[in-house]
Amino acid sequence: MKAAAALEVPRRRPDWLRFKLPSFIALLVLWQVSAMLIADPALFPTPLATLETGYLHLMTGELLFSLAVTLARVAVAFFFAMALGSAIGIALGRSQPMDAIFGGWLSIALNMPALVTIVLCYVWFGLSETAAIVAVTINKAPTVAAIMREGARALDRQLLEATQVFGVSRWKVLRHVVLPQLAPSFIASARAGLALTWKIVLVVELLGRPNGIGFQIRTFFNYFDIAGILAYSLAFIAIVLAIENFIVQPVERRTGRWRTA
Repeated sequence: MKAAAALEVPRRRPDWLRFKLPSFIALLVLWQVSAMLIADPALFPTPLATLETGYLHLMTGELLFSLAVTLARVAVAFFFAMALGSAIGIALGRSQPMDAIFGGWLSIALNMPALVTIVLCYVWFGLSETAAIVAVTINKAPTVAAIMREGARALDRQLLEATQVFGVSRWKVLRHVVLPQLAPSFIASARAGLALTWKIVLVVELLGRPNGIGFQIRTFFNYFDIAGILAYSLAFIAIVLAIENFIVQPVERRTGRWRTA
């Protein structure tokens, strides 16, 4: 028993306790010190002042309403951009002639400034919800298409040819051969797309919507309310980080099990 106890390997503390928590505390300390050095709470409020502002808006319901509106726009635009970008990317990756013809179009779309697209959509479709969703989708879909194109190019052609030789059904090929190989590209495009989508949604709201986080940030800017800007920004960042940690990462681990099986 003593020998077994001596040989027992000590339990490792979880990564969030070893790395993430100390890093978060260091960030708060740096924020507090910076606010004290500036010595002007209007220009750079302390973490406590920002938290108090966020709590006040949370109690009035304004923060929750703005978060819900922005998240709804992000979800709709994210869905359409993922569907459109994945279809285009897979088509270009699997067809050399299509890639030769339309690859340049994708390069142009990738380098089109988001602000130009947003303004054009508002001019063409008016200051409407449709214009906002279309603008975000157009800005985000090329990034998804570029990532999915590379994933489609990397598909194992010999494995696909083997399935044809043995007469495997298309559904089984899609489920057991194609999708597992494309899963990392889907996850990468979803992760990059989520970060990009919510940033563009904020710009869309700031320029032409009467509600949402972006609209609130524009209002705080007009009143020079830095604490409000930080409070609303941090609240939405917390939501996006929660989606990343509790949805995207578990899905990534689940879809990657076949690699270690």
